[in-house]
Amino acid sequence: MTAPTGTEDPLAAALTAEYAAIWAYGPIGVRLADAERKAAVEAEDAHRGRRDALILELSTGGAAVPPDRPGYALPFPVTDRASALRLAVEVEERTAAFWRAVLPASTGAERDRALSALIEYAVRATRWRRAAGITPLTVAFPGRPG
Repeated sequence: MTAPTGTEDPLAAALTAEYAAIWAYGPIGVRLADAERKAAVEAEDAHRGRRDALILELSTGGAAVPPDRPGYALPFPVTDRASALRLAVEVEERTAAFWRAVLPASTGAERDRALSALIEYAVRATRWRRAAGITPLTVAFPGRPG
């Protein structure tokens, strides 16, 4: 999942990260079963909800809405449960980083939404780490490059 770069609007960058997260959950979900597959569907739905809210916010505010791409490069092949769980962790961490970047550029309700996204994705990354057996389960500063 290739992350957006440059000096673009942080909300537009977060939207592009949401597009990539939604796309990545396709290959993730097909490699998981039962409760993990259900969690992947719920995660994808959450990213879709944030995507839709961002599109509405940007378009009603007069900002440019970056288009979705037909596909995104994954950082490694997803061939089994272990690689799917690793990718799920990475998706949540990367998307959290874009919402973290929104925080200093926002105020009020927009800042609250960014903080809510950052927290949600940090918690979800922790759950995926636990499922994958990755330690440590948590990171000190979610959304911050390590």
